[in-house]
Amino acid sequence: MQTILHKAATRGDANHGWLHSKHSFSFANYYNPERMNFGVLRVLNDDQVSGGMGFGTHPHQNMEIISIPLSGDLEHKDSMGNTTVIKEGDIQVMSAGTGVQHSEYNKNKDEEVKFLQIWVIPNKQNVAPRYDQITLNKADRKNKLQQVLSPNKEDEGVWVYQDAWFNLTELEAGKELEYTFNMEGNGLYVFVLEGSITAGDHVLERRDGLGVLNTDSIKLKASEDASVLLMEVPMQL
Repeated sequence: MQTILHKAATRGDANHGWLHSKHSFSFANYYNPERMNFGVLRVLNDDQVSGGMGFGTHPHQNMEIISIPLSGDLEHKDSMGNTTVIKEGDIQVMSAGTGVQHSEYNKNKDEEVKFLQIWVIPNKQNVAPRYDQITLNKADRKNKLQQVLSPNKEDEGVWVYQDAWFNLTELEAGKELEYTFNMEGNGLYVFVLEGSITAGDHVLERRDGLGVLNTDSIKLKASEDASVLLMEVPMQL
């Protein structure tokens, strides 16, 4: 097993006043040649947006864009005609394909919205743009894996144009589970949202990330109550 450890404090830090973002990989003004991506996982931004503020209308092309709200309400509008709000418990996916424009704003004036912005490089170019969002049942991830994203339309969760699988889990202190890879040659990026876990030989704390390669499974054990996002992705761009 090969591992790549990214401690929370080593992430890029961009504070624009209205937006405070931590970048696990190179993004915008944060450039680290050793932190460009993890396989097709290109962007993992941990964003906090002030009340009433947000990202104005801007374009994307040929990228799978996933948003996972952690708290607050995020209002989405796009050139496909979608106007909606996503909140904690939801997951949003947008295939930019041939091109789409969208905006994301904090719907509330009196509280921050916190969310993960994730970009995955697709395995199909110039597809028709599409949008989807679902609401997850948090109880379905207590001490077990809840699949929230896959390549398959008929599977649980949203789907993307890539051989990628995302899972969430809420592990109680002392509980353990094993993650088994879906596809040979894929890597797994473990991202701790809250709490602390042991993943293989590594102790991971809040917002630490661990890339896992050259294995077909890994065991996770919570040293305290923990919330974890697992992102399995192809390593070949």
